[in-house]
Amino acid sequence: MELLAGKIVLQNCDRKANITAMSGRKTEDSFTRAREKMLKRDLMGRDIIDPDVLRVMGQIPREQFIPQPYRSQAYADCPIPIGLGQTISQPYIVALMTQQLKVNRDCEVLEIGTGSGYQSAILAKLVKKVYTIERFAALSESAKAVLDRLGISNVEFYVGDGSCGWPEKREFDRIIITASVPRIPEPLIEQLKEDGLIVAPVGPADVQELVVCEKKKGKLAQRVICGCRFVKLVGKYGFRE
Repeated sequence: MELLAGKIVLQNCDRKANITAMSGRKTEDSFTRAREKMLKRDLMGRDIIDPDVLRVMGQIPREQFIPQPYRSQAYADCPIPIGLGQTISQPYIVALMTQQLKVNRDCEVLEIGTGSGYQSAILAKLVKKVYTIERFAALSESAKAVLDRLGISNVEFYVGDGSCGWPEKREFDRIIITASVPRIPEPLIEQLKEDGLIVAPVGPADVQELVVCEKKKGKLAQRVICGCRFVKLVGKYGFRE
């Protein structure tokens, strides 16, 4: 009788495990369909044409970077809160900024504002190495944990004031600023290689312009892409608290 009861318990446990596994597969399938829809509707349906950007954004599981309460909205084309007053940018903006960077496998990229780590992951699949700075240690640690789970290892993390640039003397092929700045910080201009590109939202705190800046003879030539609205980059060469 005890053995029979044991079998019943085991059967119930197996049934629960199967139900959990099936539920997990359904959720994963749901995210996969949502990712495909995002690619077609929000990226290819607009002006995202870079095949490498589309390929990588079709591979990276955006839901892994979203806090659990908002995970069902992972592929909605809107920013989502990630805590500490920060957001993960909408998929279209991530794709647009990545496309405008014009990266290749030989590039070393500096990212200002790690946030959730989603933009870091996208870039890491396209370039040689990503250096990323975040002022909130909790966000940096969370982002690193997600990238570790995804097996992405070519990203170096630093906690500090991103407006001051990378703490060591270094130059980068590309720089991406994922929070708004009143102007491009001088330390970042200095750390950008000649002929390198910076993509950033520039302007006052309430509304900005997304710009691409190319460095020529030590100066930046700026081109406006579109209007946008980002959280502020707080720092010595950014906004005040």
